[in-house]
Amino acid sequence: MTATATTTAPTATINVPLLDLKAQYGPLKKDIMAAIERVVESQYFIMGPDVGELECAIAGYVGAKYAIGCASGSDAIMLALAALGIGKDDEVICPSFTFFATGGYTTKVGAIPVYADLDPVTYNMDPEHVRKLAKKCKRLKAIMPVHLFGQAANMDAFMDLGKELGVPVVEDAAQAIGTRDETGQRVGTRGAIGCFSFFPSKNLGAFGDGGIVTTNDPALAERLSILRVHGGKPKYYHKWIGVNSRLDSLQAAVLKVKLPHLDNWSVGRQKNAAMYDQMFGEAGAKTSKTPLSPASGLPLRTPQPAGPKAWHIYNQYVIRVPQAHRDPLRKHLTDMKIGTEIYYPVPLHLQECFKYLGGKVGDLPLSEAAANETLALPIYPELSKQQIEYVANTVINYLKSAK
Repeated sequence: MTATATTTAPTATINVPLLDLKAQYGPLKKDIMAAIERVVESQYFIMGPDVGELECAIAGYVGAKYAIGCASGSDAIMLALAALGIGKDDEVICPSFTFFATGGYTTKVGAIPVYADLDPVTYNMDPEHVRKLAKKCKRLKAIMPVHLFGQAANMDAFMDLGKELGVPVVEDAAQAIGTRDETGQRVGTRGAIGCFSFFPSKNLGAFGDGGIVTTNDPALAERLSILRVHGGKPKYYHKWIGVNSRLDSLQAAVLKVKLPHLDNWSVGRQKNAAMYDQMFGEAGAKTSKTPLSPASGLPLRTPQPAGPKAWHIYNQYVIRVPQAHRDPLRKHLTDMKIGTEIYYPVPLHLQECFKYLGGKVGDLPLSEAAANETLALPIYPELSKQQIEYVANTVINYLKSAK
């Protein structure tokens, strides 16, 4: 299926939402409703058999020895750090250009997030900047790369850094279930713990919040499974202070129905990304490997394709345009009934709640620039060729006419 770029505006407006979950739900409705009804009839809503079955299935899918369900991807981060014994005034290096939970839930265990800049090609955390920051840390206890937008961070570099610094690597894989790194291994399996989210907009989304942690360490798996139930084992006997963070049986049942379809959905996203890449490339765009400045061709950068053994699942398809064009382009796309999102408009080191850490404009220039220049386009697998062409042509025509 070949996409076609045009230089004239489409004659009719087409509605293209950023995400259409109803399109995914329709073909699975019968099986999902049957799974929900089965759980309802059983009245086994908390830690029922569906949870254990899903944990086994996810562990097998990603290639980890253990998987432990929890209430959200955010809780997964908190549980991972707590299980590693990270607490008050310990330091965790993580990216600033990421969803809030990466840094926010680091503070939930009393730790201090130390924010690193990004690699502008992948938007993932830059290992070399992590090394520089580590030299200034006094109580560094973990490195937490994020596999942003569905593309793997440089795990070879981070695993080497972890060994060099003597600290564990925690993988924030909330946007990356099924992603493979440059070695061909699925993310969430090489670090001490992997953290996943089942938020409804994810490639594998529940009907509400949900998460899971993965590990190959039996002692960590045991501690994670205890911490999620108030730290009690056996019931009412508490060795640790844990939290209430259990994955609902209803959510597990829904996810069990969806999991066998996950790779096909990711392939659909990859095909849609390839269509965008082709159309934008033919119009003069380059990949993110080429900086926006100095100007060269169409002022647009597409995601850098993953390597031959890697697998980018395109949880988001993020383009980059000059700051002066980004917000006007987004407004134009909204006017043309095209959904977009900015991931993320304010890096964590500049968020008001983290003022106490002393972050200021200019500290992480690459993260700050990405926050002002990136824009996510619709990429869900059920998009039609007509919708993709409409989105791409609308973007191209706007940028060609922009002053």
